[in-house]
Amino acid sequence: MTAFDKRSGPLQKYRIIDLTAMISGPYGTQLLADQGADVIKVETETGDLMRHASPARNGMSAAFLLNNRNKRSVVLDLKSEGGKETLRRLIATADVFVQNFRPGAIERMGFGEEYVRSICSDIIYVSISGFGESGPYRRKRVYDPIIQALSGLMYAQRSGETPMMMHTLVPDKLTAMTVAQATCAALLARETTGEGDHVRLSMLDATVAWNFPDLMLNQCLIGDEASEPITTGIDTTAFATRDGHLVFFVASDIEWQGFVAAAERPELAHDERFKTLADRMQHLPEMYEIMRDTVAAGTTQEWLDRLDAHQVPCAPVNSIEGLLKDAQLAHNQLIEEYEHPTAGNIRYARPAARFSVHRADDRNAAPDLGEHTEEIISETVEGTAEETK
Repeated sequence: MTAFDKRSGPLQKYRIIDLTAMISGPYGTQLLADQGADVIKVETETGDLMRHASPARNGMSAAFLLNNRNKRSVVLDLKSEGGKETLRRLIATADVFVQNFRPGAIERMGFGEEYVRSICSDIIYVSISGFGESGPYRRKRVYDPIIQALSGLMYAQRSGETPMMMHTLVPDKLTAMTVAQATCAALLARETTGEGDHVRLSMLDATVAWNFPDLMLNQCLIGDEASEPITTGIDTTAFATRDGHLVFFVASDIEWQGFVAAAERPELAHDERFKTLADRMQHLPEMYEIMRDTVAAGTTQEWLDRLDAHQVPCAPVNSIEGLLKDAQLAHNQLIEEYEHPTAGNIRYARPAARFSVHRADDRNAAPDLGEHTEEIISETVEGTAEETK
């Protein structure tokens, strides 16, 4: 019995060959591994570049640990015939093949869709790119900040006239989640049709599509377009109190009236600028100025108590340290600790989705480089022997 046979979780019967590196591909395949898929990470002798990022301990980086758990690592030299033959044998046993090389590179390596499908006809072939597989940007190198700039995210986050980078890798992680969802959709379709598929997506497409439900509201009604994102004019939605910051947000009329009551500002209840959601959206800068001025004199906890009493959605602005101590997060048991054989004691967030029936409890931390090479090659040899009997 192999490690693959022992896995649990809703995706336990699927094997994924993962030729991705950096964040968008590895985090996407980690989401699938978290749900039980046998993800085999194929690496070169130097490994995924994220293995060499910092912070790190004993040669194992946090960036690699947090994007590659529940996987097995095999080192293959895909320039050699032996390495290519091992990959061919792995593909023959696989359900999904994922790569995020720049367009054209995987074909030059000899493992384009047509060839891979000749080995396993119903495989789900997943190609992740920065900008798309064709077009004027197809050969450009790409990282998350490039997509933040191109997609409009930096412009929407600007302070005054200065575009601002989001301090989290939104395009990378969003692309990863799209990869996981689309791969599951293709596997589900294969259960019905028996046919494999080629899932193609770019970081640019995933991010711009994600922008549309809010940042692109002014571009929805053709003929009535406004040139600016709907958020223009709001410098901040984090309100300073006497001893810190909090956020509260009103959407419904009831929530607006709740703020009016909490603020003890009855005159605002009849202000025509704020009577309906549409009115408030048209006067966001004025509304936020009123909110800022109103909460400035009280403490954070005083305002949280008052807003909660009137059912106005609110929260303190947690620091990273505060987040780790947050009462709700502790109750949810989201943050777990694990003793990694190389990196020592580490902290990570468990998979966010939990399953009552198809539980995936057999979690393992990210593998050392080539940790499972012998095991995986042995499996391919055994599989070949079985086929020839």
